[in-house]
Amino acid sequence: MASELELVALQETLYRSANPTRRWLHCTRRDWIIDALRHNAAPARQRALEVGPGSGVYLPTLATMFAEVVASDIESAYLKHAAPMRTRQPNLQLLEDDICNSTMPPHSFDLILCTEVIEHIRDSAAALAGMRRLLKPGGVLLLSTPQRYSPLELTARIAFLPGVIQLVRRIYREPILETGHINLMTAATVRRQLSDAGFSVEQQHQSGLYVPLLAEFGGALALRLERLLERRLRGGVAGGLLWTQYYIARAASCC
Repeated sequence: MASELELVALQETLYRSANPTRRWLHCTRRDWIIDALRHNAAPARQRALEVGPGSGVYLPTLATMFAEVVASDIESAYLKHAAPMRTRQPNLQLLEDDICNSTMPPHSFDLILCTEVIEHIRDSAAALAGMRRLLKPGGVLLLSTPQRYSPLELTARIAFLPGVIQLVRRIYREPILETGHINLMTAATVRRQLSDAGFSVEQQHQSGLYVPLLAEFGGALALRLERLLERRLRGGVAGGLLWTQYYIARAASCC
């Protein structure tokens, strides 16, 4: 398994990848989430939490929108990476914490951001329940996670096989590390777990189509085709082929 420091370095590389499809998949997700943050910040803009900040790409945005921001992670390496941000964002706090068994007091936050995290947690239902506990009644959760049957996730099972991964790295000539995804879910499963945790889904979105081989060798032309197909698939019966699923969910007004 890759170390946390290797994963941070990988995350920082993805947004400037030389491969058009790889760069688009990650930048599209980043841009959608930042736009969703801007449209769903609580009017009072008091306290926000990011669960699993990774390389910290969203922390500067959160810190400019809320009076206080907490970034929590079970792995200290990610928090150490984010520590220098505190000199520029003094309203940012870093906390080592397990969202499935959080030490933070209930009803502490107006908004929680959790992007590309629950696929790394075996008991995602417990994680979502933990987030619901931390949100104020009526608070907002912004959640994203890969779709279980997207071509990218299915292909990754082959790409990381011994012998194959070396070839993939030669093709991309960029860091390629195992995803660590142990809990890929369909949209139906995610919606059920959100409901069971006490959330109501206000908005759902999907993005990112990866076409094997075409993405690796087709360059900008492949990206144009993938974007066209993405628009046609989104919201339809084949929407599960898109890579990322997003949710804007609101905590119930009472527990």
